[in-house]
Amino acid sequence: MLSLYHHADSPVHALPAGAKLLALVVTGTGLFFVRSIPWSALAFGVALACYAVARVPPGTAWRQFRPVLPFAVLIVAAQLVLTDWRTAVLVGERIVTLVLLANLVTLTTRTSAMIDAVEAALRPLRPLGVRPERIGLLVALTIRFIPVIKEQADQVRAAQRARGVERSFAYLTPLLVKTLRLADGLGEALDARGVGSEHRHRGCAGGRALSRARPDPRADPHVDRLRAGPAL
Repeated sequence: MLSLYHHADSPVHALPAGAKLLALVVTGTGLFFVRSIPWSALAFGVALACYAVARVPPGTAWRQFRPVLPFAVLIVAAQLVLTDWRTAVLVGERIVTLVLLANLVTLTTRTSAMIDAVEAALRPLRPLGVRPERIGLLVALTIRFIPVIKEQADQVRAAQRARGVERSFAYLTPLLVKTLRLADGLGEALDARGVGSEHRHRGCAGGRALSRARPDPRADPHVDRLRAGPAL
């Protein structure tokens, strides 16, 4: 299994996924109303303390944060040029704190639990036409295909390096083609299982009966495997 989840026996791991996601949303929103550098630094310190409580090793935390560091540096540098150093420091603290907290939620929550929490939060909107199961499947597919697309990109870059091409943006074209083919194959697989058939057949007399006869995507073992989390 390819997952960011880090197993440990800690109070943070024991918290419900919905509570952690709600806390992340509230904290992230609140940080944008903080205009004081000391208070923002305090939030950063609290985020680090949460890692200690969650018993996440520093090496694991650093590996999750490292890919975001170049983008954070670029944003802070742009703020230095466009505004002043106080704004740059404040923006930098916000970005680092938010990324740390988001990574903490990912490291301490199983993917299946997060998807179930999203579906539970959206169920009250079902009378408005919202399909919680559909959105949960979308989240699962998104998480699943992040490492898949990264693997495709690594393969394309390796093939270009074998031909003597280094640091070229030309790899984006074959990567886009591979990604579109992958998405097309996934769409055909979901269509074969009846996902979305009720919308296409809504205008015909037998559409609803046909959609009811199609299997529930949640009962399909392949879709269950996707909803359970990223797999290698």
